[in-house]
Amino acid sequence: MDTQELAQRVASGDRRALARAITLIESARADHRAAATELLETLRGTGREALRIGLSGTPGVGKSTFIEAFGTMLTGQEKRVAVLAVDPSSARSGGSILGDKTRMEALSRDPRAFIRPSPSQTALGGVARRTREAVALCEAAGFDVVLIETVGVGQSETMVAEMADLFVLLMAPAGGDELQGVKRGIMEIADLILVNKADGDLAATATRTCADYAGALRLLRRRDYDPEGFPKAMTVSALTGAGLEAAWGEITALSDWRRAHGHWAARRTAQALHWYRSGVEQGLLARLTDDKAVAIRVAHYAQAVEAGEMSPGRAVEAFLGGLESGE
Repeated sequence: MDTQELAQRVASGDRRALARAITLIESARADHRAAATELLETLRGTGREALRIGLSGTPGVGKSTFIEAFGTMLTGQEKRVAVLAVDPSSARSGGSILGDKTRMEALSRDPRAFIRPSPSQTALGGVARRTREAVALCEAAGFDVVLIETVGVGQSETMVAEMADLFVLLMAPAGGDELQGVKRGIMEIADLILVNKADGDLAATATRTCADYAGALRLLRRRDYDPEGFPKAMTVSALTGAGLEAAWGEITALSDWRRAHGHWAARRTAQALHWYRSGVEQGLLARLTDDKAVAIRVAHYAQAVEAGEMSPGRAVEAFLGGLESGE
């Protein structure tokens, strides 16, 4: 299938073609990268936009259960939902389990839903290297909502904010000092904190935990792209469905307000510039890595550091100084 035909099938909403297109953009082969760029440029002309929702949470919080319940609710409202789930890759073997689709059994069978697990590989920030391009493909395919599930909560799990319109942080009811489980950095980018498992014996605990997070959010500096009352904390139950409609109502209210006040377009422009600069940096690094002369210099200073002849900092300065002087 050539690029033009693939683009036409993706734009028509063909889920199999969409899966094939994502496989293409995830490839590192030079010819595939060129074809992927052509594909994305062709599909950019569709002008379609989806609501991009980044989602992260602590281990065991029930992200997959929540996404299935939330996604099923949205498809029940005649919305098309795409789920891009990023699975952590092993630092030793490089492999990933990619089991998210099996944990969302009902949603994976829904004709209005599309689920794509991807390995994080060497990418940091909780998302895969090509997740942003996969989001663009899902938008071109006509999906109304794109859910981007990150690897999990951590200080660096903030890269999803550079590709999502809203960021939802999923938390579990906990005892003791609940706020110790979350770093300030990820709290500052959250638009909505949802305390999951607010059912049964945990209902009261979830309410207390939600109050703790609501208090913590009030201590943060208000952002100029938020209306009064945001960010906010709410309780939900992926098991019973309680609070899901209310959470969706808050999400749509926030996105509508940002559109009306010009923050939506400004945010997307800033995100595009961020990924342009990131791509330039990665491209320059790749060209340096492929340069044989540079590789020889890297090995030379590595040997000096290994032999104890130079400190790592001094070796870096010498290496960069040689690049600047053209030696």
